[in-house]
Amino acid sequence: MTTLLETVRVRQGIAPLWALHRARLARSAAALGLVMPPSLEAPTGGADRVVRLALGTEGLAVASRDVGSTSPVRLHVVRVPHPGYRHKTTDRAIFDAARAEAQAAGADDALLLAPDGTVAETTIWALGWWEPGGLHFPALSVGVLPSVGRARLAELGPVQDGTLTPSALSRRAVVVVNAVRGVVPVWNLSGVDLPADPRTEALQARFWPVPAKGSGSGGS
Repeated sequence: MTTLLETVRVRQGIAPLWALHRARLARSAAALGLVMPPSLEAPTGGADRVVRLALGTEGLAVASRDVGSTSPVRLHVVRVPHPGYRHKTTDRAIFDAARAEAQAAGADDALLLAPDGTVAETTIWALGWWEPGGLHFPALSVGVLPSVGRARLAELGPVQDGTLTPSALSRRAVVVVNAVRGVVPVWNLSGVDLPADPRTEALQARFWPVPAKGSGSGGS
């Protein structure tokens, strides 16, 4: 049975991207015939952490884990084809195989390709690249996950759809983003060092919303 996942970052006692997480979970639950809890509140308080929500036919399960590294990452293009991943679920065997192949090659994560050979996403990050006009990501129509991290970037400014081959990507400044670790630069792609872009650092500084005074709800 399908189980939906949301991995929610708690920072300074609140979940700053909670509204985006809840909206995605509600959309996916409706699409897959799962029942949302009638009163689902944002996780709050405690240490800086990740709260994992798993929603299935038997209800909601909640667990916590550490945030993990936010250091620049090395990606490796893998042979595993991108399966299409329109809802964040526990059905991740293909992603696990892709990540294992990438790590065997000395990389941190795998870059999966769409059926036409253009870049799609990694196993845990949405992937974007800088063009003179701004930040581009593969179109959602390719079948990539509607990332909460990408949705947050769209709140900050235009996020444009683009199509790129791995060889063309290796000549761009590349970033990855997710709702746990924020915006992180990619420094190497399959053995090729990538250029940096000063816009990445500026975007990192803006990614996490500043909580309003007295806020404990975690809304964005």
